[in-house]
Amino acid sequence: MDFTFSEDQLLFRDSVRDFLVNEVTPERIRTSWDSENGRDDALWNQLAEMGLAGLTVPESHGGLGMSELDFVLLAEQCGYVALPEPLVNGVMIAAPLVSAIGGELADTWLPRLASGEARIVAGLGENLMVEDAHVADLLLLGEGDALYALTPDQFTARHNASVDPSRRLFAVSINDDIEPVLSGESASKLLHATMDRGALAAAAQCLGLAQRMVDLSVAYSSDRQQFGKPIGSFQAVKHHMANVAVRLEYAKPAVHRAACSIATGQASAARHVSHAKLAATEAANLAAKNAIQVHGAMGYTWEVDLHIFMKKAWALAGTWGDAGFHKSRVMDYLLDDGAVLGAAGTFQ
Repeated sequence: MDFTFSEDQLLFRDSVRDFLVNEVTPERIRTSWDSENGRDDALWNQLAEMGLAGLTVPESHGGLGMSELDFVLLAEQCGYVALPEPLVNGVMIAAPLVSAIGGELADTWLPRLASGEARIVAGLGENLMVEDAHVADLLLLGEGDALYALTPDQFTARHNASVDPSRRLFAVSINDDIEPVLSGESASKLLHATMDRGALAAAAQCLGLAQRMVDLSVAYSSDRQQFGKPIGSFQAVKHHMANVAVRLEYAKPAVHRAACSIATGQASAARHVSHAKLAATEAANLAAKNAIQVHGAMGYTWEVDLHIFMKKAWALAGTWGDAGFHKSRVMDYLLDDGAVLGAAGTFQ
């Protein structure tokens, strides 16, 4: 089986990466921290003009009709620049959920998302807090076995601080007279799929964050000198980055496999997603730890860009299912009598 991405997918990834690296700079991110809502409307419009907001919106609703497998590489690039805008949530999580609900909701909101006119954000009660609820024109919220589609006048949001200054988290309270759009088994099924897409989105971003922390550390170790030599020439420093690179390379295929599983509707998607989330967050956490070691005391200061990516990695590790949740799902499969174990079963 050929697991490689197509040339078109790789070229699209490279063009998006070039745009993001040039436009979403650490300086622009810091500026957004001081704005009223922490978001950059001009940047959102730029993303929409490139067609990124409508990438997974069906063509019948004005989008490009692509899948999670097409977007996973772009989600990695969003992580590479620590993109604050809710693009990954809207494309990877919210758009497929609205499409699955269908009907008038999809007819009304999907064209608006595809054009960039509206931001759609999805959240689950399991996460406790909803990111970007304050800028959501439509908020999809799962509570128990009920799924709500809320406009800003149908809920209240109380801000809560995050370890990552770029994340705007809110505790959401739904107005008393609002009925869910779905409930019971049908809603539960969609919410489980939403959890998987959210975990995949976090995992993909963690890959990009880990790579950015490696790149920052390599650049710093090339410039910083001790005993008349760049510290990057010391074997101990090389080992720090080599350990991250190995962990990162092992995480990438797990994330890509999970994206393929979701895009093709495989029954094994849930455990593939949990494997991907665990592998990617472990790589990002190791990258943060070792990057701090390379930077020394400077790595803890706000003036150094490293903390922008480090704190986002910490935050993503605990959302859309923490390590305990995903280890439990993997363990359930491994302890099942019908589990296919060993190298031959890795990508089944």
